[in-house]
Amino acid sequence: MSDFNPCLAFHPQGEPTTAPSDFPAPHRIDTFGGPVKACWEPAPAVTRHGLLAYFIDFLKVSNTWQEFVESCPLTYSSNNSPAKAEILATIVYSILIGQHRYAHMNALSGDAVMASLFGVKKLRSQDSVRRAFERIDDDVLTQWIDQQMDRTFAPLLELDWILDLDATIKVLYGDQEAAQLGYNPTKPGRPSHVYQAMVLAAGKLVLNVDTQAGNQSASEYAQPTLFGWLDARDRKQWPTFIRGDNAHASERMMVEAEKRQLPYLFKLRQTPNVSRTIGRLAKQGDKAKWQKTEQGWESLETTLRLKGWTRERRVIVSRRKLAEPKVEAGLTTNKQPCLPGMSIEKSGGDWYEYSVLVTSWEEMDLGRLTQEYRNRADAENMFDELKNQWGWSGYTTQDLKRSQLMARLVGLVYNWWGIYTRMGTGGQHREAITTRPALADGVAERTEHAREVKLEMTSLHSKAKKIATFLSGISEYLHKFLAVATQLDEKERWRALLRRIFWFFYPQPPPSGSSVSSASPLPAG
Repeated sequence: MSDFNPCLAFHPQGEPTTAPSDFPAPHRIDTFGGPVKACWEPAPAVTRHGLLAYFIDFLKVSNTWQEFVESCPLTYSSNNSPAKAEILATIVYSILIGQHRYAHMNALSGDAVMASLFGVKKLRSQDSVRRAFERIDDDVLTQWIDQQMDRTFAPLLELDWILDLDATIKVLYGDQEAAQLGYNPTKPGRPSHVYQAMVLAAGKLVLNVDTQAGNQSASEYAQPTLFGWLDARDRKQWPTFIRGDNAHASERMMVEAEKRQLPYLFKLRQTPNVSRTIGRLAKQGDKAKWQKTEQGWESLETTLRLKGWTRERRVIVSRRKLAEPKVEAGLTTNKQPCLPGMSIEKSGGDWYEYSVLVTSWEEMDLGRLTQEYRNRADAENMFDELKNQWGWSGYTTQDLKRSQLMARLVGLVYNWWGIYTRMGTGGQHREAITTRPALADGVAERTEHAREVKLEMTSLHSKAKKIATFLSGISEYLHKFLAVATQLDEKERWRALLRRIFWFFYPQPPPSGSSVSSASPLPAG
């Protein structure tokens, strides 16, 4: 044993003093398929996400990328500094492939193929990206990202649309600015940030997101941004109504909406006065003139003035009969089988679950009111997608300013990707867990001969042929569409393109050619 001479230290103390001068020489390794010769190639002209070339084609043809880069307030004075396009390309690429930490960006810095597709010399390291926006004024960053977000959805705001409001929690594990203890259902006692988000419901587009301290999840902290965003716009761009859960059904929120004559639809908490109203209606049973709505629900309209309210308001009480009693008569524990925000009461011999809504929209009938609120559940899926499949759960820095910027950049890239993928799905939204493996993951090799650049792509997906046809169809569709719209300026071309993609927003039938493919390789749902 004294002759043993270790050749490697798997856990060296500190950083290594010297870096390897070259890749290892070819060597043999054993696999279950037999021995193979392992050879490392320096800087191969390949990328793991070659199918994103079509997405970059979309960004270029629509002029989205050029405007995004040129309007960015990032500047450098040193000749050794990275170009701002390199920083932005690294951020967008990282978000697109589902990364959620700055440290993950180091795995992208050697991707020369993707850098060339973005038109930059190289992709940058996590340190360069993390420090890039550190010294830029917060108001300047906000103005820039507001303009970029607005561009993606502004033409759709002149139609009938619904504004969904919600807050979601971002758990923190360090000593970040505004990391506070607050409402945190997944990690009680853990500091967090709160994302106060505004969503264009049917289009599944992020309108705005405000990053705040973890103890500011109440709707009162979202109202300055919400009503400031609305007041800055023409009335014709306002939503048909705003919609939110019981956290938004506060007196201040409703008063501010009523001042602006903006209809709202909120869920009410099961406070003692609301519970007494439910109990009174439950005792009346069928005498209370319940109207059948949808999905087994019955509803009726009444008025209510809760403590702290300045006026009576229209209230919709809905009930649905339970298939079987899950609790004994008289029990009112939290173990009752009802959805969050609902209560259970006995009416006659049957058990019912109850839900209560408050609204200022007098013209809307009961059936549509209750269905419109149930449609809000789709917004919850969107928040789940943004946190678990995109980057809303990560990209954390010590200061709140850069965390806010990255949250909004994630929302912007999410909007770009959603618009891009809808071109081949007849306008239907597909989550990233489906679209990313199909439309982004694929090996591509870049070659150049006789001044012609060639990108040879290979997808390991089971529907590789359909995906290839799908992506080439999107590119062909884009180029043909813009070729016949040369008389329009850039803004009008983008408006026309959104009209084709989001045809379901419009009352008339979809225009011919609104989708590039009637047989999408992406499964529904």
